Amino acid sequence: MFGSYNRNTTSGKTKKRRLPIFTIALLVCYLGVSVFFFTYGFGEGRISADAASEPKSLERIPLVVEIPVIVEEPTIVEPIALPPPVQVKGIWVGAWFIVEPGRLDNFIDLCETTEINTLVIDIKDEYGHVTIPMDSDNFPVNQNILLENMGEIIEDLKSRGIYTIARVPCFKDSRRSERAPEFAHRNTDGNLWRDPRGYAWLNPYEEENWDYIAQICLQAARLGFDEIQLDYVRFPVEGIRSMRDPKGDDERTYAEVVAEFITFIRDTMLEVGVRTSADVFGIIAISDRDARLLGQELPLLLPALHYISPMIYPSHFANIRQNGTGQIINGKLFETPDKEPYDVIYNTLQHFLRAMDPDSTDQAIIRPFLQDFTAGYLGEGMFIPYGAEEVRAQIQAVYDAGLHEWILWSNHSRYSEDAFRNP
Repeated sequence: MFGSYNRNTTSGKTKKRRLPIFTIALLVCYLGVSVFFFTYGFGEGRISADAASEPKSLERIPLVVEIPVIVEEPTIVEPIALPPPVQVKGIWVGAWFIVEPGRLDNFIDLCETTEINTLVIDIKDEYGHVTIPMDSDNFPVNQNILLENMGEIIEDLKSRGIYTIARVPCFKDSRRSERAPEFAHRNTDGNLWRDPRGYAWLNPYEEENWDYIAQICLQAARLGFDEIQLDYVRFPVEGIRSMRDPKGDDERTYAEVVAEFITFIRDTMLEVGVRTSADVFGIIAISDRDARLLGQELPLLLPALHYISPMIYPSHFANIRQNGTGQIINGKLFETPDKEPYDVIYNTLQHFLRAMDPDSTDQAIIRPFLQDFTAGYLGEGMFIPYGAEEVRAQIQAVYDAGLHEWILWSNHSRYSEDAFRNP
């Protein structure tokens, strides 16, 4: 056995055996000559001029020492099985509104007394504030923790059968951009770029940003969220003339980078048994040009997600006052789209449905965001007040398009409760 040796003992003492000095001398000489020839051989530079005539059998013989290599088996982490899917009928809840007295109870009451079964909760906002506590003391951005007890809130919601989605705005992030400008969009002069509203954006080509966002998503999973919803998974499109080309030497298109980022987050979350969804602009199913500029191309996004949530608010489509024409959707011209909630939703969803691969069993389920706010900023004649009737019309359009899930958006998380059916 390695590490043991034999010894002879007499009366408990070791008997030492000595070799004659002459024998030792012969052994040393023999070993010395052997090592010399095996190490240096008769190679070039070590033989006389006559050695060129030596037979080929005197070629150098290398000394080969076999060293055992220990190869460790890789550790394989089996992903956690996903729970059964839920047909989501949800509302968005801003973190700021959860901490307002009585608001969380109101959201829970909606879930327990109506068809609403899902809350979409911000754990990071568009400024870059992370609203939940992070486990790591070395998290690279100062936090604005609004939801210190988020774990307890999630536990309570799940005990009531309420599905929970963590919304994570990704690349629109002034806080991290200011603290790590090397990973953000830059002006052509090298300074930090900002959009016309003053927001700074992270550059999707900088994969350090991927890891940063993944940390936040994983923390949401630790707190118990059922799903991660990625928002602002795109490139900025306003005020970009002064922005330096974000690609550098990278040959990937905007859409390829965005899809690879989403796939990275999806694979990361699958390891902890959490699904991934993403919000996208509704226009990407209608305009290829807009899809390229945003980096949101459906053929790349659909295979990368569990759910895709097109924001198809009627107010977000161009009206006749904005471009002189309006918006053509599914072959129909809408001069004032905000005034036609049912038709806008139904016809826009036809574009998304045509983008689906009918033979694929592994692509995102369409779960649109619908409008529950009045777009008065569009100006007189270009909008209508939105209430229960307009909200219900949009929901019906989703069902008539053959889909089953939807989420409502209200800027202040106040919803038209009369639009909701009983559980």
